[in-house]
Amino acid sequence: MNALTIFLGITGPWQIALVVIVILLLFGGKKIPELMKGLGSGIKEFKNAAKEEDQKLTKKEDDTKE
Repeated sequence: MNALTIFLGITGPWQIALVVIVILLLFGGKKIPELMKGLGSGIKEFKNAAKEEDQKLTKKEDDTKE
């Protein structure tokens, strides 16, 4: 088998369960909600920044058409 295929493989339920267990062992049950809250706010900020950049580009295109 190809080494990349072995490394990446196909993500199945056992692999997902293993990752969840490792995360619980590393961070504990009390830290998980804080981590998810931080991840959610980071995603929200990224989307807002992308939206602002898109609006800037649209405004620039509108200005150059006039």
